[in-house]
Amino acid sequence: MNEKKKSITMKDVAAEAGVSVGTVSRVINNEKGIKEVTLKKVQQAIEKLSYVPDEYARGLKTNRSNIIALLIPTIWHPFFSEFAYHVEKELLKNQYKLLICNADKDSKNEIEYIKLLEKNKVDGIIGITYSDIDKYVSSNLPFVSIDRHFSENVYYVTSENFHGGQLACRELVKRDCQNLAYISGVNKHLNETTERGRGFKAEAKQKNTNLYCLEMPEPLNQAEEQIRTFFEKHPQIDGIFTVNDFMALRVIKVLGEMGKTPVEDYQIIGFDGLRPAFDQPYLLSTIVQQIAQMAQAAVELLLKLIREEKIDQNVISLPVHFFEGNTTKKL
Repeated sequence: MNEKKKSITMKDVAAEAGVSVGTVSRVINNEKGIKEVTLKKVQQAIEKLSYVPDEYARGLKTNRSNIIALLIPTIWHPFFSEFAYHVEKELLKNQYKLLICNADKDSKNEIEYIKLLEKNKVDGIIGITYSDIDKYVSSNLPFVSIDRHFSENVYYVTSENFHGGQLACRELVKRDCQNLAYISGVNKHLNETTERGRGFKAEAKQKNTNLYCLEMPEPLNQAEEQIRTFFEKHPQIDGIFTVNDFMALRVIKVLGEMGKTPVEDYQIIGFDGLRPAFDQPYLLSTIVQQIAQMAQAAVELLLKLIREEKIDQNVISLPVHFFEGNTTKKL
């Protein structure tokens, strides 16, 4: 008859490492000021004994769940999926787990997750939201926003969106485009993505090029029909910048149905830097965001808020760069 396997405790880890139970607890809870040699001993003991901390007990003691919620508008968008991947990767390094809230573009879902934070069910939230939740977001809560300001002084991470729009215009003009177009959806809640269009328009004005804009109110209804009508009205357009890569793919589809092909009949640049898989090239010519670095910055910022550490800046803005894909001419 097999004996029941003995449950490994913190005391067992302490005995194996030759340290106190308190030291083991400090290591498990990621406290600072632990000597490197002590940290290594405890980690080796944990691995050798296959010790699994009691997360529930830890939560009661520390008043933390070691869970971070990530609010995203939809899991179907490649940018949000890739961002979630990198956020989880960073959280695991810090012994945190990720709870994904696929809001499905419904503000009620987002509000429920913010209420979980208020009830100490999650320790903090990283939010990509374009919904009307401003009054629920407080600077007293550990909340890091991506690409959006709120009325309260909430910390946020973004990219150099305005500069990205300028870059897109410069690259199209360098490739002899004379009739430019900017195409986007427009959310009624102000967010940093609008800076992409502002940068593109400002640069087009400076370069004295013809500019045509299609900015469709969200949620997008009959977007393909609007895009088709726009190009029927302005057939001279030869250089296009879209608010994101998804919109660029949509435009390419519509223009394909109209008998036009990228590079041969027009050039197009998106924004985001989406890839079909981790080890695959970008889908088109695009302004690339540093998605992994955005995730890392958001996690670092949120953990500082949770630990009540000093934060030097409320806004982290990361650089972007142009990638020459197959939808613009090669220089």
